[in-house]
Amino acid sequence: MFFGVSGASAQVPSAPSNVEGKTFTIGTDTTFAPFEFRDSSGELVGIDMDIIRAVAKSQGFTVQIKSLGFAAALQALSSKQVDGVIAAMSITDERKKVYDFSDPYFDSGVQMAVAKDNTDIKGYADLKGKTVTAKTGSEGESFAQSIAGRYGFTVKPLDQSATMYELVKSGNAAAVFDDYPVLAYGVSQNNGLKTVTKKEAGGSYGFAVNKGQNAELMAAFNTGLAELKDNGQYQAILDKYLKSPQDTVSADSSFWALLVSSMPALLKGLQNTVVVTLISFAFAMLLGLFFGFLKVSHNIVSRGVATTFVNIFRGTPLLVQAFFFYFGLPQIIGQPVNIWVAGVLTLSLNSAAYVTEIVRGGIQSVDPGQLEASRSLGLGYGTSMRRVVVPQAFKIMTPALINQLVILLKDSSLLLAIGFAELLYQGQQIYSNNFRISETLLIVAAMYFIVIMILTKLSNIVDKRFNK
Repeated sequence: MFFGVSGASAQVPSAPSNVEGKTFTIGTDTTFAPFEFRDSSGELVGIDMDIIRAVAKSQGFTVQIKSLGFAAALQALSSKQVDGVIAAMSITDERKKVYDFSDPYFDSGVQMAVAKDNTDIKGYADLKGKTVTAKTGSEGESFAQSIAGRYGFTVKPLDQSATMYELVKSGNAAAVFDDYPVLAYGVSQNNGLKTVTKKEAGGSYGFAVNKGQNAELMAAFNTGLAELKDNGQYQAILDKYLKSPQDTVSADSSFWALLVSSMPALLKGLQNTVVVTLISFAFAMLLGLFFGFLKVSHNIVSRGVATTFVNIFRGTPLLVQAFFFYFGLPQIIGQPVNIWVAGVLTLSLNSAAYVTEIVRGGIQSVDPGQLEASRSLGLGYGTSMRRVVVPQAFKIMTPALINQLVILLKDSSLLLAIGFAELLYQGQQIYSNNFRISETLLIVAAMYFIVIMILTKLSNIVDKRFNK
């Protein structure tokens, strides 16, 4: 059986190109097996990954893969954080207004699936009055929306396939619409679903770059794709993931086996979580102290600057700030922003706004008579603050600062939205492949709990030592 494309015409000319020796950054989804997912060793694999790497090898260039999520990958492309996107992306007329597409590399289609034990829903007509789910921005969502009025159901889009399947299994959605190879792979991996409809005619997937840009990369992709089809490597890639069902369970499917196999990736994510938290907290303390002193200054301009800083970063959601620093800032400065830089900027500035208020509150909690007595002894304002007021204020502030450190560590999980490989991000990569969501999240939660308890204990020890 042949899987793939039917020979649709190219979207852009396959002109000769010179990309040998160059390195391109390619954005992709995080969880869309069998097109992109992480195997048991943590390696990003799948049809899309094998194709782009094989094309790169045949055309003499290298690729750096950024696993961001579908929507985030497109935002990264628009902000020029990546050179191209390969993420099982359907070629549509609307998207062709914004992106240039390669020759199609896969012809898809949509199917509907329900929970394995569901015997009530056998077709679209059984969905009246119910809620279904589909992946945001996908062909499945477009198809579901197109028939929702006719069959009387509501569509709830979600960002990840594994999350959609869990919604159906939990009974919070009656069915899921997804690309047929994705559903087939999930069913073969015991995701708890079954397909109940035939495949609907669908569109084609293509590799995308910003319109009018990276013409050499696009030409190289088309040339490489044609070579892969000619030499049989393309079909071998498809057969590897689609021709026969994958092993449905590992040799040992126990919780202990899951813990052991997932621990290397989770520990790497935990390390990133702790490092970004500590770096961000250090910067947040410096900024918080600076703006905190400005807040209690007698200078109205200084107070205004500090108040503006606090209002901006405490009055906007953390996710908005993360997207701005990683996707928006590059468009302003004309340069890509490293994901670590974006993560530290987001966490440190957001946390600094809260630390500023903690510092202000701590200083203002010290009896004003302390400052007046110090000044009456001939000490200057700065010396009085440094030697008399701040040491007392710090004792008052310490519990709140420890709490802010814990909040910062938990907030770091939101960086997964921009593809930062922290602990929860790694957990998502694992359950997107094995579909053991509850067990994986239980392990992740336990790791967060342990680290937070350790940080809290260490902070309390430091507090007792310096605030006797």
